Amino acid sequence: MNKKPSFDRENELLKGNVDLVFGMDEVGRGSFAGPLVASAVCFTKEFKWFKEINDSKLLTHKKRKQLSKLILKNSLSFVEIIDVEIINEFGIGETNRLIFENLVRRISNEYRKRKIFFLIDGGKKKIKSKNIEFIVKGDQKSVSIAASSIIAKVYRDKLMRKLGKEYKGYNFSKNKGYGTEFHQKALKNLGLSEIHRKSFRLRRFL
Repeated sequence: MNKKPSFDRENELLKGNVDLVFGMDEVGRGSFAGPLVASAVCFTKEFKWFKEINDSKLLTHKKRKQLSKLILKNSLSFVEIIDVEIINEFGIGETNRLIFENLVRRISNEYRKRKIFFLIDGGKKKIKSKNIEFIVKGDQKSVSIAASSIIAKVYRDKLMRKLGKEYKGYNFSKNKGYGTEFHQKALKNLGLSEIHRKSFRLRRFL
């Protein structure tokens, strides 16, 4: 049984000398097409509905939308997007580091008079900030990280549905750019679109 994420680490930090704790996660790293999206979420207190929060991949579309509204209404939140051009130029690994660094910089500038701490999903990355803790599978351990995964997922899914209307035939509205069997067959029939990640060596499907 999956253990639900908790607010324990956030509470521990808030009881110390930290004013704000932001959980951060990204969505779309393994997608064949579309941007990388990351979010940062900070709660200043606990809510009863935290027990409903989980890793976005383990929630239904309907539940993610419901929780997204609650999270946005009751938190400080930020969303960062990095487009395909940057992914193709620098690779997904560096882009993944860059998107978190951008968020850390934005939040630090916004709340420069506050003591901020960041909880980031995944392994260690070289980011210019001392107040960071990297948590592997953090979206299954931290409420703030799980909440950010929900915000990023809902945001990116909506964006991919919109792109699906512009780039027809790949079924982006359903697969969100990921390499499903249908998507792979579409690549063979239609070729690469402007929003496909050339750095992913997708020509092997053509």
